[in-house]
Amino acid sequence: MPQNYQEYARRIRGYAGIAEVNEYARVVEGGVEYPLFRLTLPGERWLVITSGFHGEEPAGPLTLCHAFEAIAEYARERHVGLRVYPCINPSGFEDGTRYNRSGEKPNNDFLRYETAPGEWKGELTRGESFLRWALYEGGPKETRAVRSDIARYPAPAAALDIHQDNYLPGAATYAYTFGDKSPYRQLMQDASAHAHVIRNDKVDEHNRTDSDGLIEYNDGSVTDYFLRIGVPYTATLETTTRTPLEACHAINLIWIRGFIDLAARGSESSE
Repeated sequence: MPQNYQEYARRIRGYAGIAEVNEYARVVEGGVEYPLFRLTLPGERWLVITSGFHGEEPAGPLTLCHAFEAIAEYARERHVGLRVYPCINPSGFEDGTRYNRSGEKPNNDFLRYETAPGEWKGELTRGESFLRWALYEGGPKETRAVRSDIARYPAPAAALDIHQDNYLPGAATYAYTFGDKSPYRQLMQDASAHAHVIRNDKVDEHNRTDSDGLIEYNDGSVTDYFLRIGVPYTATLETTTRTPLEACHAINLIWIRGFIDLAARGSESSE
């Protein structure tokens, strides 16, 4: 569904009274210049939230736009800092299209894997070994901009990427995570009050969820990047685009609050 990015930008700038609102870059698509925003709230430990890589997945950007004040208050109470990139692909968001107006694919392209000497790829098949990984330097302008800005900062305590699935039927949710799954089980259980959790089922040609509705997949995405730089809690949340928007907001906020709590927990364990 197409969105009004000019109005979106106005609302984001309106949060300047409770957070630092920066334009980390501007991109031009179809002759239109779009500002790219980072919302920053200081804290003892950091959570990075990204959203809006795909333009036909509006729920994440809309949750962050409409609920940021409540999100910031929840984080502040727990001494958690936020770096929020609310809408990474504004022309796709405005057009309701998966890719940007140039037809480029802003998702992934954060890193590459060397699987054999001189052979590099963006995704690993399950269990595939690799020699090393490297931060990728190419990709669409939106990806280059957000990747460059994210890489300027030390690794956060937690990182959450909010997406939607435009292919599966029905109101449903699942997530990509790495490592210990115990921190995410309750989040998924809470989310099940708002949409069906896809358990032990195929979501695409590469991936099948486990009994908790979780998938592990090294796909060169921002979540994969955070794994590689040692972030202990990192996930990509999915709700289907067939899920009612209010249910998507509820699920997104469950995971956002949960990741704020995980970042705060990290702060407690280091004291």
